Amino acid sequence: MKTVKVAELKATLSAHLSEVRAGGTVIVYHRNTPIARLVPYQEDRDDLAFIEPSAPIAALKKIKGVRPRQRIKVARLLRDTRGDR
Repeated sequence: MKTVKVAELKATLSAHLSEVRAGGTVIVYHRNTPIARLVPYQEDRDDLAFIEPSAPIAALKKIKGVRPRQRIKVARLLRDTRGDR
């Protein structure tokens, strides 16, 4: 495991990314405080899903931005969109 400060990382990013690609780990420090860890990418099935399919609808409704403020009239939306063609 290698440690590097932000300024050094910016100057030698390609070299550090090569080390990570080879399987190494790089810890990034900002003023003697660790702020990030660069590790090789591993694709997990969990990374591919944003919301669990088994999540109850009530839980999804609590997430801000999931529901629009007013109902969307799909027929009108399609008609307006197709009218532009």
